[in-house]
Amino acid sequence: MFNILLVDDEKKITEVVKAYLDKEAYNTMVAHDGKEAMNLFNNNEFDLIILDRMLPDISGEEISAKIRETSLAHIIMLTAKTEEEDIIDGFNFGCDDYICKPFNMKELILRIKAVFRKIPSDDIMEIGGQIEINTLSHEVKVRKEDVYLTNTEYKILLLMVKNPKKIFTREELLELVSEDYYEKLDRIIDAHIKNLRQKIEEDTRKPKIIQTVYGVGYKLGL
Repeated sequence: MFNILLVDDEKKITEVVKAYLDKEAYNTMVAHDGKEAMNLFNNNEFDLIILDRMLPDISGEEISAKIRETSLAHIIMLTAKTEEEDIIDGFNFGCDDYICKPFNMKELILRIKAVFRKIPSDDIMEIGGQIEINTLSHEVKVRKEDVYLTNTEYKILLLMVKNPKKIFTREELLELVSEDYYEKLDRIIDAHIKNLRQKIEEDTRKPKIIQTVYGVGYKLGL
């Protein structure tokens, strides 16, 4: 999940923008002046700062310059100043993008998504263009669609994705993913694999993601 700091002294704007960001499942903190913004910035990690240029106490340019002293977090500056010189000044103070007020929310969201596509994340694992696992939130997408896994199913899939060339025996999978003694029963792993396949395979009769290695166990097929 990406963290966003939204800074604007107009509360109606922050309410609307935050509602859109919440809908996109971003973690958003709001500040209405420069002092509050710097306090939040100094005590949290942010991937993006959406920054109003004209604040009641500290200018957006000053905040941008201070952020740039210690951070490479992306900055999108919002402003009512639309002159070419003003825009150039914004970039000179360290912002990455510049949006003039009044702005279109759909455009802002698209620009935010463009920023995040450029940010590499160790929390996201992708395999074969089909599976995407967010190891921070435990969210899983298969062929761009959300799938909802049990804790054991998630651990099995993650284990295979992290070890794509390894063939796992049933005993290995049970030892690695099961915490309860009652689950350590012969072939109980087959039931978990069956349920997992029903959620992630296009054709469970011909599984391509989790393949059976006869006489041994299972492996990732991607």
